Amino acid sequence: MILTGSEIRKEVANGNIIIAPFNDRQLNPNSYNYRLGHQITFREDNGQYTTIDLPEEGFVLTPHRTYLGHTFETLGSEKYAMSLIGRSSTGRLGLFLQVSADLGHTGSVHSWTLEIVAAKAIVIYPGMIVGQISFWENLGDVSPYRLGYSAYSLPQISKLEK
Repeated sequence: MILTGSEIRKEVANGNIIIAPFNDRQLNPNSYNYRLGHQITFREDNGQYTTIDLPEEGFVLTPHRTYLGHTFETLGSEKYAMSLIGRSSTGRLGLFLQVSADLGHTGSVHSWTLEIVAAKAIVIYPGMIVGQISFWENLGDVSPYRLGYSAYSLPQISKLEK
């Protein structure tokens, strides 16, 4: 069962959900709007990966290239599973987030790596609201996840490619 905005607020106050920093204005009826962090990683045409700090004046994404960003906020829960998705307002501009991996396992608490693809050239800014996270009640025994990418708070390239 998905949590409502008022329940997310309550669970943040109770310490069952971590959203840091928390801003009440980013709360939605069934989710919380997260912001883009300060770094982005992408693969150059020569195959090498480049990581940059996003300039305050913005950075233009090249169409059809996959970028790895991260959430500005630390997000997670020991009690709930999470789903990180894009927002319809940015999707309608051609900015797609979490193209393949939107599930946040119970127990993961960190700044999440974001899979970003632009359908057309678009400017992104550090701190801009790009997506939303929802929280889901678990049914059955909970085994908090501590492996994989949950150890990282900055963009991480695929371990399959390493």
